[in-house]
Parts: sequence; C-alpha cells; structure tokens
Amino acid sequence: MKRYILILLAVMSVFAVEAREVYSLNNDWRFFFKNENTGDNARYVTVPHTWNLDALTGSRTYEQTTGNYLREIYIPSEWSGKRLFLRFFGVQSVADVFLNGEHIGEHRGGWTAFTFEITDKVRFDGDNLLHVMVSNAYQNDVLPTSTEMNLYGGIYRDVELIVTEPTTVTPMFYGTDGIMINQHSVSRERVDGEAVIYLTSTRESMCNVTLSIIGPDGYAAVHKSLRAKTDGKAVTVPFAIETPELWSPASPKLYDVRVVAGSDTLSIRTGFRKIEVTPEKRFMLNGRTTPVRGVALYHDRAGVGNAMTNKQYAEDLTLIRDMGANAIRSATAPHAQCLYDMCDEQGVLVWVDFPLTQAPFLSDIPYFSTRRFEDNGRTQVREIIAQNNNHPSVVMWGVFSLLKPRGEKMMGYVKELNSLAKKLDPSRPTVACSNQDGDINFITDLIVWQQSLGWDKGKISDVKIWCDLLAGEWKHLRQAISYGACSAVGEPSDIITHTKYRGNKTPAIWQRNFHEGYVRELVGADLFWGTWINNMFDFGATRYLSGVLNAGLVELDHKTTKDTYYLYRALWNRTSPTLHIKGKINQYRSRTDQKIKFYSSSAEPVLIINGDTAKISNVGPCQYESEVLQLRGVNDVEVVAGDLRDRMTLTIGNVLKSR
Repeated sequence: MKRYILILLAVMSVFAVEAREVYSLNNDWRFFFKNENTGDNARYVTVPHTWNLDALTGSRTYEQTTGNYLREIYIPSEWSGKRLFLRFFGVQSVADVFLNGEHIGEHRGGWTAFTFEITDKVRFDGDNLLHVMVSNAYQNDVLPTSTEMNLYGGIYRDVELIVTEPTTVTPMFYGTDGIMINQHSVSRERVDGEAVIYLTSTRESMCNVTLSIIGPDGYAAVHKSLRAKTDGKAVTVPFAIETPELWSPASPKLYDVRVVAGSDTLSIRTGFRKIEVTPEKRFMLNGRTTPVRGVALYHDRAGVGNAMTNKQYAEDLTLIRDMGANAIRSATAPHAQCLYDMCDEQGVLVWVDFPLTQAPFLSDIPYFSTRRFEDNGRTQVREIIAQNNNHPSVVMWGVFSLLKPRGEKMMGYVKELNSLAKKLDPSRPTVACSNQDGDINFITDLIVWQQSLGWDKGKISDVKIWCDLLAGEWKHLRQAISYGACSAVGEPSDIITHTKYRGNKTPAIWQRNFHEGYVRELVGADLFWGTWINNMFDFGATRYLSGVLNAGLVELDHKTTKDTYYLYRALWNRTSPTLHIKGKINQYRSRTDQKIKFYSSSAEPVLIINGDTAKISNVGPCQYESEVLQLRGVNDVEVVAGDLRDRMTLTIGNVLKSR
C-alpha cells in the first residue's frame, strides 16, 4: 500500500493542490546505525528523533556516530508541473540527503534549518525513497568544535515537504520563508522599514507582487503592489507605518505580513521595536528602560534529549516566566522557531548565540584557522540571522562565548563575525559572554561578564571589589553579568546549619550560598544593564563524570525546582508573591541545633515551630532565617505571610550521615 504524505493525500488523488501546500514528513521513518550495515532490522521512528534519546537514563550510552533515516514519499501525478522542496528544521550535526539514490545536498551545522529543491529528482505517481545520513561525530570544520553540552545526533526537529507553483517566494534563502522584514527607524510616531522578498520562477521572468501588513487592530497598515523580477535576487519593498503599535514585554504587539507573488501566498508575523543600550548601562526598548532579568537555556531535557516538542518548549517558557525572568539566552546556538514564536507572543526578550564557544577542557580547540572552519562559521551566522530576523523578541546576537584569545587570527575572525552580524542586521546589538581580560571584550556592542568569584576562586564578597573596579577602569563598557553554580540533588543531613562538606559532590547549600551571596552584592547595584543566571535547567554533559551539568535552577526533567529557583522568583516575580522554606529535600537531621531558612517576597513573614512563633531575621534581599533553635523529635515547621503558607515536618534524631 502506497504511503501518502499525511494519512493522507487521499484527497490529492482527486483534487489538485492550491498554489502552496505544506505537508509534514515527521512520520514513517526507518532508522538504523551505519555500523549495522543493513536496514533489515531498522526501527520505525517519528521525528523529532535522536538516537541518544535514553543516554541520560543509563539505558543507552551517549553515542557520537552516524545514523541512517529512510522513508518513502508518494508523489501524485497531479503534482506534475509543480515545484517541490524538502525543508529540515534541524539535523545534528551534518546531514547528507539522498532521493532515489541521488545525492541532493549536504548541510553542515546542527542548529539551523535548510531546504533542498527536489522537483527534477522525483518520480511522479510513485514512491520515492528519501535517505538522510546523519553524523554527530566531532568534526574540526563544523562549529561548535568545543562545547560542554551533548550534541545529540539525529533529525531532531520537524521535516516538511513544500509544494508550490513554478513562480514562488523561494524557501531556499538560508532555510527561511524567503521574506525578511527589516526595520530602519522606529519611534512611537512612525516605523520606516522594508520587506525583502526572494522570488524564483521556472517559467516567468516577471510577476505581480502584493505586500500587505495588517496591524494588531486588524486594519491594513501597508498595502503595496508592484511588478518584480523572478531571478532569485532580492525584491525590496519600502514601507512606512504611522503611529505604530510597538512590541514590548509589557505589550507584545504583532503585525501580520502577507505576500502574494503570482499565485503564491505566504504569511509571516513580526513586530517593531527600538533597541538601545546607553552608556549609562540602561537597556532601552522603545525609549524606556527595561531591566533585563535573564536565564541561559540549553538544548535538552531528560527522556527526549534535544528532540523537544512544542508543548515542552511551552512548559519551559511557563516556568521561566513564573520565576519572573523576562529574557532567555539561547546558549551556544538557536532553539526551535516555535520557542521564539512564543517569546514574540508573550513578550520575552531573546539573546541568540552563534556557535563560537569554548568549554573548560584543555583538549578543546574552539577555533581552527582553516578555510572550511571559517566558511562554516560565516554560513551559520548568515543562517541564524536570516532565520530569526523577523522575531521582535530576538534583541541581540551573541558572537562568542568564553573564548580564550589565542593569536591575531582568532581575534581577526571574531571581529569579522561581529562585522558580518552588524552588516546583515544593523538593528540589533551584538553581545558576547566573556570570562577573560583584554581586547576581546571590546569587539561586540555589549559584553556580559561570566563571573565565578566565590566558586572556583576567591570569596563571594570579592564581587563587591570587582564591581568597584568595573565602575572605575571599565565604566565605558556597556556590560551585564552572568553567574551560576552547581547543585546536586541531595545534600548532607545537617547541611542546613553546617556548611563544611567534604567529598566530590556539590550539595545544594553551595548553590544556595553562591546565589544568595551574589544577590546580596548585586541587588541595587547600578552597574549592569542586565543579570543572566547560568543556567535555567540542568543539561546533559557526558564529558563530566555525572553525565549532567547541574548548575540549573531546575533539574534535567525541567520540572523539579531547586531552592534557588524560589530565590529568583521572590526577587523577580512582581505579580505573584513567593514563600518557600529551604532544604525541604532533607527533612531528617541528626543535630539538635538548627536554623530554619526561607525566601519570602511578602512583607512581615512569620515562622511558627510546633505552634510557637520563632524569631527571624532578614539576612538579604527576600532571605530570612531563624535564630539557632534546639529541636528534638518530630517538629512542625510553618511559615506564614499573608495568605501564603509553606510548611515541612522536620525530624531530629539518629539519622545516618549522608554520603
């Protein structure tokens, strides 16, 4: 029985498609590893898929290897005369695509979409064998060549078939829909910009093009028609919008853009806003100061690896927003488009990294001065900017992360990528995350210092000294701060009071103390345009013994919140108050002398122990603790603040010492 696209195309056997149709190719794939030599025992899979799906559960080892994906596509005879395109939204890391045994293209880079035209490669009224060979093995000419996180191999984002008329807005422009909305000037009185449309045709040299931009109120703000060439080059349509409704976190207004080219119709969404970061360290959106409260977001989740669904991205964003963060950093590389669509709709700011990064391993080389490496970086920058250009939520491009400068060639290449980003998109600032001194910090428009004082060097109180130095010698830099610390799931039984700990674990109190100390030093400081917590979620990192880098505020399941999550919820969530007792994971302790500690954003919290009120002190922003209490047996601990209540049962006795 023939496999139609979707369940499918039964309708297509009778009726021809309209000017443009898009069909999901996520189902009916067969998968097998290259070293299996044959597909006789191939497994049926659905994409998004990764062969490292169960690596973090221990049921399968993390593999950097080559896998094969095969499926058949039935192409009905009614499509003769149409044009057909395959679009992959993400394959980690190198993809070679074959149709009916013929190689139709290669894509090198695991984070961006790519499209191939297959019009002259298909057999009509018959099955066509699609074969995708995927490798996530290390290669020194595909960025990133240095990273802590796992590069989960597979077709881990959606695949689709696009069917168009001979004259179409091309989906071949760096994997995009072929429409770029560029803003030149933005004010509350007027937006001036241009729509850049890429047209292609196998029959006509010219076609009619209509551009319509519909405002959030449903009325047409722009309507223009013209004749344009269909040679694949850019068709630029300037436009102006009077008294625009601007996009902002508080009011994420979006415009619908509709392009009709011949009989092809395509719609996208965008928004308009003005981004500035002033010398006074203010992040300005539409002329208004917008303090940035951000979290770094990596690319996996327990049980699914990087093959995350739209629903899971939505759950992540809900948790991030509930904490009160208003910004995410797509660390190392971009996330799926659906996440940025949600950020557009919900008013969340986005920093998107380019994959030029360096992990803290001596074996790693982040930059190779070869033509293939440098060309791959340039291509990925072009793809990332083109594919995310229309998202108003994307407000900055991250050029590099944690690089250690090694020679003039590396510095020259970093400068080149920064200049390329500025040329492709003058409307957004460039940014870098740095833990180094020197000239590398002066390349991008913005700099974010990744600080670790009090963790791998010095004391947390040194942060104040460091800030004083920044305010003096480096005050001309437009700078923000990033910081984070690891935390294991458990902690020693008496860790609530006693902080000394020996062993190779990272107990939760270390993470709490680190973040609480930074909060005490930084809250109220007028030095940074933003604060970035590194990270929101734990992520897979098999290069470490534990297999997980557990510096997140939430565990790898993206559900289990750590105490530090509530610290930032108390600080950042201005609409819903927070009350949270720390250390509830450890309700059995051996020592009788205990302090009860908690976070509260409500005024005048009250601590009640076994029905009696206990004295508490405010020891930092939203941070409270009791005096030393002598407790025995089973104790009912409750904190009350207005209508909020949090409680735990604390048992004191002969408890086995934690490992």
